[in-house]
Amino acid sequence: MRSIASFDADDVRACSDVLRSIGAGRRSMEDAATAVVRYLYDELDDGNGSRACALVRLYKTHPYGDLPPNVRDFAGAVLGEVPPDDVRCLTLLGTAGDLPAWNDREQSKGHQAIPLPSEQLVEQLPMVRRLITQLGLTVSTVIRPDPDRARELAQHSYDVFHVPDAAGSTYLPAQDFIRDHGIRSALGFGGMLFTGDFYAVVLFSRVEIPRDAAQMLKILALAVRVPLLTHLKRVFD
Repeated sequence: MRSIASFDADDVRACSDVLRSIGAGRRSMEDAATAVVRYLYDELDDGNGSRACALVRLYKTHPYGDLPPNVRDFAGAVLGEVPPDDVRCLTLLGTAGDLPAWNDREQSKGHQAIPLPSEQLVEQLPMVRRLITQLGLTVSTVIRPDPDRARELAQHSYDVFHVPDAAGSTYLPAQDFIRDHGIRSALGFGGMLFTGDFYAVVLFSRVEIPRDAAQMLKILALAVRVPLLTHLKRVFD
């Protein structure tokens, strides 16, 4: 296990090697995403041999019309109407955590798929908006990807979503979750695939993540991209 609070260059190299190869033999992108979050949940510790994260999740934007029927139903219920097929939805692909329900994306009560039909709606989602902008992207780029720029954007390196003090943060509106599970810091890293899809891994840590460690953890985004790209032809199980 590797300390999340003192994550360094050696940890980056070791974890990246595992993450790049973790998609081999998986049946789908969902299966690979589940392996990614499970690895990070098990591997990152609090410095004393216990898991640092209460919850680790991986999201990817996906067109509403290409979602499985049950996930389309969920997204429509969140929005309150059936969106057009091309509306991007921030879709939960992998989840690992302390509670049994946190290990099955279909048991998520609020995050299976979040429709992003407009910039105005994203403004009402403080964590999603902050995640996108802190990584260095614009909301319009994520909700209306430009195919002509997708490959260019996929080559960029991105920053990190980092909330060192989770308690009371306006970027983390689910403060009951933060309080009940002793969350000290939240961190997200990710970027764009050449398909124009946005992806992000989000960690909720029971120990404080300092800035230096956060800057190292963000480098894992490059490695996470590999298993996702390996399974473009089959996203869901």
